[in-house]
Amino acid sequence: MTRITTRTAPARSAWQLEQQGVHPLLARLYAARGVSDRKELDYDLKGLLPPLSLTHAGDAAVLLADAIEAEAQLLIIGDYDCDGATATAVGIRALRALGAQVDFLLPDRFKLGYGLSPAIVDLAAEQAPDLIITVDNGIASLDGVARAQALGIATLITDHHLPGDELPAADCIVNPNQPGCSFASKNLAGVGVLFYVMLALRAELRQRGYFHDRPEPNFADLLDLVALGTVADVVKLDRNNRILVSQGLQRIRAGRLQPGLAALFKAAGRDPKRATTFDLGFTLGPRLNAAGRLADMRLGVECLITNDPARALNIAQELNALNVARREIEADMQAQALTLLEAMDVNDAAPGVALFDTGWHEGVVGILASRIKEKLHRPVFAFAPGEGGVIKGSGRSIPGLHLRDALDLMSKRAPDLLLRFGGHAMAAGTTLKAADFPRFQSLFAEVAGELLAPADLTRSLETDGPLETGYVNLETAHLLQNEIWGQGFPAPLFVDDFDVEQQRILKEKHLKLQLRKGNQRFEAIQFNFSQQPEARTRAVFQVQINEYQGVENPQLRIEYLE
Repeated sequence: MTRITTRTAPARSAWQLEQQGVHPLLARLYAARGVSDRKELDYDLKGLLPPLSLTHAGDAAVLLADAIEAEAQLLIIGDYDCDGATATAVGIRALRALGAQVDFLLPDRFKLGYGLSPAIVDLAAEQAPDLIITVDNGIASLDGVARAQALGIATLITDHHLPGDELPAADCIVNPNQPGCSFASKNLAGVGVLFYVMLALRAELRQRGYFHDRPEPNFADLLDLVALGTVADVVKLDRNNRILVSQGLQRIRAGRLQPGLAALFKAAGRDPKRATTFDLGFTLGPRLNAAGRLADMRLGVECLITNDPARALNIAQELNALNVARREIEADMQAQALTLLEAMDVNDAAPGVALFDTGWHEGVVGILASRIKEKLHRPVFAFAPGEGGVIKGSGRSIPGLHLRDALDLMSKRAPDLLLRFGGHAMAAGTTLKAADFPRFQSLFAEVAGELLAPADLTRSLETDGPLETGYVNLETAHLLQNEIWGQGFPAPLFVDDFDVEQQRILKEKHLKLQLRKGNQRFEAIQFNFSQQPEARTRAVFQVQINEYQGVENPQLRIEYLE
């Protein structure tokens, strides 16, 4: 069962926004998302929170400036997802523009796993770095930092993940979620944190007179990468993140984007001049992630840091092929998972689900968990075999259950169960012994049942209510498409009742509809539909653009039918 609700749009806020010149429809939509003043929609760069307000960003700047002036060897250790790849690329591009000697190293997720482990520090030591800079990881790397210290290597941790009870003894830690950090936005992605550190570093070097005899780089040129990593990591788009994303999209649309991003758009058959947050999250992001899931994310970083358009396109085409392979693997795993669910007799009363198959691919279990979560509306962990008799799981949650907190509670109840874990409210990962999977499965269901309220177990679609039929046109579709939507600032969803005049199935999985309301008819489509509607239906939908042979028409993209 799905519960359809309507956001409340305070009339006074909507009226005030409209009086300030905001389009009437947008005024209503923004008011429903907590915006009451047009200033909150000003996405100029000057509205960014100051870099030095991020705790220890100034200390990190001093550490890096000293290293650059001493001609020290810097090594970035990133993560193998899109956020980690874009953060690594921002670091490489920014530091090299400042004259630093810097290289990067990414862990092989299948051999070294996630984060700054002692094993990857030993691998890094072969390059003889003076300073290791982590991006999008490191906040839980107590042993890795200790190993670096033992080898005489300094460490700068830049991360955004939630810390554990103890912080690593690094030379400096920049993380908006660390204890004592008063930074007004706790939602920076890993790439956002690193971008802030680079801004602080440039300011420190400027103060030292570093640019008296050399050009000062414009780091706004890196905002296309920051926007991509921010959207792809599904962090909450508070105003500060919306500024970063908006500025990045403006540059992409104007053709001022890195050759690697231009190549990814071309490989995906998308036009960067019409780029949206959807393109970042669902077109470019998955192609970069495919490298980390199936091969080596170094390929993705190389795509983002090369200035050679031909090389960038070759890599982008390779990433595109990897993404096609990833989708095929995922489809097979999802079919197996659904068979497992049927065999387990998992029903609507099951509060949390954990699945494992010896044939599953470690790089795809996160996507699998997400797909099954959507089908069941339950928190889900999917596990695949790792090396040395362990299994590695990736989890996705639903509103009402903080996944990392759930793992923390499980670790306290069964101290020997989880070998390691980490993550966020909606996504987390853990490693355990293969023999302990049944125990994990049982305990996860138990803890999920305790933490989730009964109402949380009913799927809820929050809409913006009906849309005046006069707004179902190309102008509205373009208006909505060009705004900044994402996690915590959701794209508009409307709900209304329609007569179904025509319906047909495309490619055995998509539903093409002609709907009527009053005297107006609307073309509509539902991708991967589950059931066909009756002659009268209630639809939850978005207004989008359907382009065919160069001709644009408005189209309702159906999210749900009842």
